[in-house]
Amino acid sequence: MNATPAIADDLIVIGKIYSIHGVRGEVKVFSFTDPVGNLLDYKTWTLKREGDVRQVELVSGRVHNGKFLVTKLKGLDDREEARLLAGFEICVPRNLFPDLTDGEYYWYQLEGLKVIDQLGQLLGKIDHLLETGSNDVMVVKPCAGSLDDRERLLPYTGQCVLNVDLAAGEMRVEWDADF
Repeated sequence: MNATPAIADDLIVIGKIYSIHGVRGEVKVFSFTDPVGNLLDYKTWTLKREGDVRQVELVSGRVHNGKFLVTKLKGLDDREEARLLAGFEICVPRNLFPDLTDGEYYWYQLEGLKVIDQLGQLLGKIDHLLETGSNDVMVVKPCAGSLDDRERLLPYTGQCVLNVDLAAGEMRVEWDADF
């Protein structure tokens, strides 16, 4: 494992190590990519946990039960050493992400955008997104200048999202502020 990670501001969290698997140093990983196996496309990971940052190299990995990954990291051959990696976030530089077509966005691009309704009222800023199965949901939290102090859950759908302007840091939505 290498202690020289990429620039922290350029890193995007794409998964998290949560447990060990077997006796040969494999680890179980929650993947935040869609599909979950896409995380295996990145061969060098920067691991972060509470100020501890290190780089590791992925040797192999597989999707297990369709829900999580089992991965083998270079130089990690001991079950107890692998146990110490539980809780580390898996990050990669954003410049490694594939380009998207117009109208498609990575979640990290949407986080922090001001959300403005059809009447021009500031509802808040997107704090994070949730995957619910039927559609993704934006968690919009109040911010300076927002209409009120309410947290809102808005569906990330074509019916709700009217326009995304990354340069302006805004998203226009069709949403009743009283809902």
